[in-house]
Amino acid sequence: MAERLYLYDTTLRDGQQTQGVQFSTEEKVQIAGALDALGVDYIEGGWPGANPTDSAFFEVAPATKAVMTAFGMTKRAGRSAENDEVLAGVMNAGTPAVCLVGKSHDYHVTHALGIALEENLENIRASVAHIVAQGREALFDAEHFFDGYKDNAEYALEACRAALEAGARWVVLCDTNGGALPSEVFRIVSEVVAAGIPGDRLGIHTHNDTENAVACSLAAVEAGARQIQGTLNGLGERCGNANLTAIIPTLLLKEPYASQFETGVSAAALADLTRVSRMLDDILNRVPTKQAAYVGASAFAHKAGLHASAILKDPSTYEHVDPALVGNARIIPMSNQAGQSNLRKRLRDAGLSVENGDPSLGIILETIKLREAQGYSYDTAQASFELLAREELGQLPEFFEVKRYKVTVERRKNKYNRMISLSEAVVVVKVDGEKRLSVSESLDESGSDRGPVNALAKALRKDLGRYSKTLDDMRLVDFKVRITQGGTEAVTRVIIDSEDSQGRRWSTVGVSPNIIDASFEALLDAIRWKLIRDGGAADAV
Repeated sequence: MAERLYLYDTTLRDGQQTQGVQFSTEEKVQIAGALDALGVDYIEGGWPGANPTDSAFFEVAPATKAVMTAFGMTKRAGRSAENDEVLAGVMNAGTPAVCLVGKSHDYHVTHALGIALEENLENIRASVAHIVAQGREALFDAEHFFDGYKDNAEYALEACRAALEAGARWVVLCDTNGGALPSEVFRIVSEVVAAGIPGDRLGIHTHNDTENAVACSLAAVEAGARQIQGTLNGLGERCGNANLTAIIPTLLLKEPYASQFETGVSAAALADLTRVSRMLDDILNRVPTKQAAYVGASAFAHKAGLHASAILKDPSTYEHVDPALVGNARIIPMSNQAGQSNLRKRLRDAGLSVENGDPSLGIILETIKLREAQGYSYDTAQASFELLAREELGQLPEFFEVKRYKVTVERRKNKYNRMISLSEAVVVVKVDGEKRLSVSESLDESGSDRGPVNALAKALRKDLGRYSKTLDDMRLVDFKVRITQGGTEAVTRVIIDSEDSQGRRWSTVGVSPNIIDASFEALLDAIRWKLIRDGGAADAV
């Protein structure tokens, strides 16, 4: 019978320690709901009393199947657990579980806390007992456990025993500094279990300072630990925490874990993992990491022609799992390394049917290679590749024609008598035989300048006749600039990422010595791809 593994998410607390990350209360509620739907067992909501946002979250925290947990620290020396106002603030959150961090490294006890070793043990016992007496589930985070164990194994074990004897459900071994390696974690957790601390009472909490947080977590499981702590997308201070978006699918899809253990995550919830991962990035206003295991946009991308040819015959030849199991998708990028296998697969994905041996295939490949030599990148701009292929195949509708455009930037005073930049764009297009002129400024509702590309985008979309409505839900979400050649002959490559309300996200590329021209080319491709996907030409009926 499979053993139960428990997943403890600390995105809302430890993940918020990431530099530049500060969740609002509403965002924490949204993330908690997604975590609960995913099937984690514990959601650590934060440290009540430590900051206003965490305190506010516990006042409005959603009802969850997962055990909502408040985080705090063991009582301070010189006072009772009942009279420690910091501990009281954590208890007042009213959560069914409370996780307290305490010292397990003797050096930290004597030098950081400045108290006797036995007094620290008593602080742990009294704090955990107080939680249990209030009818709450108690967890003890043994801070700096692995470093402490290497310096003084017996004392590190005594700290864990103190918590267990006081009634803690879980003792969590923390690699606080993130320096432990998988072999060390396996050995030490094995020794902890052999010393009489049951594995089904042990958790593991690792940090990613050596890029080993996931490996260390799995090593701890193999050694006997039955709770894993981590965060979505590996958020966390310094280099981050163990990444649950890698740990969860590994536990469910890879042997020996898949047959040996069970978790609260169902197959249906696992298929939503990529969406949850990208939802978090969207909340943080971050571009998702393309190379992220399982959920990254490049996790199942096959660039080499040899790989693509084999993938067409049997995906398992170059994929360790089916991307659909985690809600991801296979991508066959186009680049100057591509062969006809890649090309045919990518054309089929775009709904373009081309017979094997069609001379257009060779023309498209040569065009790609020529344009990439000029600075284009179709590996990262799939939508632009599709438009290029459609043009060569004679299947690119001409929705409108751009006759001319112009952008000006000036400095002027606003109503507060402050100097600001103002970009103004003029675009003239021909739609259904009629010329249309649109002018737009780059100022947003707050009066801030959004730049010349924003002005161009607004002007271009302002009046495209019957096509304008199709573009209402389209927005630009990322803008990347790269100088591909140096010196006075520098060439600029612009990649624009767009998305719409249907959850589609696509990338387009433009190249020119002039950044405005490169941006406009990428912008045009983004709009044309959207019109093709949504049947913009059908409005003519």
